[in-house]
Amino acid sequence: MKVQCLNSSALKTRNIIKKTFAQLLNEKKQLDKVTVTELVKRAELTRSTFYTHYDNIYQVAEEYQMQTIELLCNEEVKLHSKKDILDYFDNIFSCLKENEEIYKLFLNADISVLFLEKLKNIASKKIEDALKDIYNDKFLELDISFLMNGSMLEILKYFRNESKYTLDEILFNIKKYFTKIFE
Repeated sequence: MKVQCLNSSALKTRNIIKKTFAQLLNEKKQLDKVTVTELVKRAELTRSTFYTHYDNIYQVAEEYQMQTIELLCNEEVKLHSKKDILDYFDNIFSCLKENEEIYKLFLNADISVLFLEKLKNIASKKIEDALKDIYNDKFLELDISFLMNGSMLEILKYFRNESKYTLDEILFNIKKYFTKIFE
């Protein structure tokens, strides 16, 4: 990123850029169809303002992905027990709720499946690492795969307005199934 010092004005500008980007991505459904020209016009910004913050459109998309991936990969969050994993789910869903409007726009685009695949792989690995010493079962990887694939599909359906469940209900059920699988 170009801007090193993110004061409140810079953060506000970046949020405007990201929100406008998400709207355009939702409309266009393909990242390569979103242009800087269209974005700055809709956001009522100058091109130079955009380029002060980002090098290109792909960098805006990458920042969205990285924010969520950083949450999942947070090295400070150590998972040592089943309770830690349940708390981890709470943290993920808290982030999803805080940015719900943006994720609804973002996850309706064509790049959402690859993004969710990355998230699923990171979360699965983190959970597997935490459970491998306390859940001695040859099907550990398979159990995690079933849980995470189903979870990610339901989250995607939610953000595409195809689910009849709320985020809280999805979280409740993920935790319920996790607890049942890993008794």
